[in-house]
Amino acid sequence: MGAMPSRHRPARAAEPGDDPGARAGNGARADGQATRIKETIASDHAAGHEVQRRILEGVHRHHFDTESAFAIKLALEEALVNAIKHGNKLDPGKRVHVEATITDRQAEIVIEDEGPGFDRTCVPDPTAEENLDKCSGRGILLMEAYMSSVEYSNRGRRVRMIKKNGRE
Repeated sequence: MGAMPSRHRPARAAEPGDDPGARAGNGARADGQATRIKETIASDHAAGHEVQRRILEGVHRHHFDTESAFAIKLALEEALVNAIKHGNKLDPGKRVHVEATITDRQAEIVIEDEGPGFDRTCVPDPTAEENLDKCSGRGILLMEAYMSSVEYSNRGRRVRMIKKNGRE
């Protein structure tokens, strides 16, 4: 009798930023160490979705609770859209630099674009009466509301977000 077909997907190939030998065959950390992802992507929403998928896989591998995982997904998507669309203005010649370090205790994500930057204090308050009916302008508010910590640097081109795992 022949071998039964496997229901498991083959392990993915190593990618830039991966820690060689740190993963077990099922994608879980074999050594309890942090998952690290470091990528430079095009100013393209599809590239943003792919790096977001990889980061969220790490969040799930480190057993973040549902609420924390949702918070990371939302803030990460908003930060990537901001970098790609508002920072780099979808310019194919500009890149977005993404770094993530995920442990069982927290996820730290740094996203930096190559645009002109912005001053956080000059961003209109989306909860102000005159802004309530606007269709945009809530991404930064959501990032700051859902993450444990959000910091801007490099003249607003770089955002560092930390989310503590709520299951701790």
